[in-house]
Amino acid sequence: MNRIVVIGGGWAGCAASIAAIKLGVEVVLIEKTDMLLGLGNVGGIMRNNGRFTAAEENIFMGRGELFNITDQFSLHRNIDFPGHKHAYLYDVTKIEPAVRNLILSLGVELKLQKRAVDVIAEGNSLRGIVLNDGERVYGDAFIETTGSTGPMGNCLKYGNGCAMCILRCPTFGPRISISKRAGVMDKVGMRKDGSYGAFSGSCKLNKDSLSSEIKYELEKNGVVILPVPKEDIQKDKLSKKVCQQYALDEYAENIILLDTGHAKMMTSFYPLEKLRRVKGLENARYEDPYSGGVGNSIRYLSIAPRENTMKVKGISNLFCAGEKSGLFVGHTEAIVTGTIAGYNSVRYVFNRRLLELPSELAIGDLICFANERLESEEGLKDRYTFAGSTYFNRMIDKGLYTTNLHQIKRRVEDLNLLNIYDRI
Repeated sequence: MNRIVVIGGGWAGCAASIAAIKLGVEVVLIEKTDMLLGLGNVGGIMRNNGRFTAAEENIFMGRGELFNITDQFSLHRNIDFPGHKHAYLYDVTKIEPAVRNLILSLGVELKLQKRAVDVIAEGNSLRGIVLNDGERVYGDAFIETTGSTGPMGNCLKYGNGCAMCILRCPTFGPRISISKRAGVMDKVGMRKDGSYGAFSGSCKLNKDSLSSEIKYELEKNGVVILPVPKEDIQKDKLSKKVCQQYALDEYAENIILLDTGHAKMMTSFYPLEKLRRVKGLENARYEDPYSGGVGNSIRYLSIAPRENTMKVKGISNLFCAGEKSGLFVGHTEAIVTGTIAGYNSVRYVFNRRLLELPSELAIGDLICFANERLESEEGLKDRYTFAGSTYFNRMIDKGLYTTNLHQIKRRVEDLNLLNIYDRI
């Protein structure tokens, strides 16, 4: 039987695994840590702004399993916060076991605490992946979803040091770029000042460390907004963030908390001493990263050049998704790129023409637009998400953004893509 090997168990890797195994091939999913989902374990925001449109497109094309899980575990639905509407906030403390159970129930071979360190190549194709314990995993096609964060040295060089984040490089080892090991030159994202990488966009506070009043309001409404003392407002921090959809003045002038099981604080870092001066946060404690008073992880340091089919340029049977495939921000973006990568990996092994999603769909347009932008220095300084900033504005201008389910379904049907992910 044909075999697909997925390297990296975040949202993109899980989506790719599901898309592939649903088409009747063997799938091996390799994850270096002891948990799936990666940054999804501390994220939690779904369906805000254009992400609603993209999620429903993916569902109508046939792969809604992961969106069904995030909907099921949402603590709050259809909430608004600055710059964002109709958001769902899933419980980060419960999401991973549910996704893991789904992956295993589908028959995916899951290799946890196994780190890919090298490739076995023949010409311009891959034969296998070498793991840190010497095991070799062979396959017919490969999907890299290793993300763009780590190893520790990069957070030291381009950030404020290891922030002790959910990726836990000190314990499970550094991320290795599979595309680079295969001989492909990766691209690197930049900040507005030309320096490399970007700070992860949020921190998590323990909800029990908040005052009872703030905790009650947070759990009741899903969002709390606390003014920052004028002397502590630092708008220059906004340009350093991954999440440019939150680079609004409101996020510098206020502490914005969202209820995702923990209290998601929408800033890259905030000195603990100053944070505890804010009324209600006198006992605040960071949950992720543990060094959130000093810094955060650095992302966008390893992006594979790719086609719009998600195939890596220069390697015949290597695909990519998630942050590995572009300057993408968010779980929805990871899921939809992972799904098309998984689907096309199966089409590849069956010698079928690879599917390039048309720009009449938000997913296809994002994949194409972000790819074009990687060719310019200005494009490498931008971020691409259905939720805001450059790409959401483009969605609005092109008439792609909608929450009308009938309209989304009709678009998918008119393109003959309804349930396309269920057929080869």
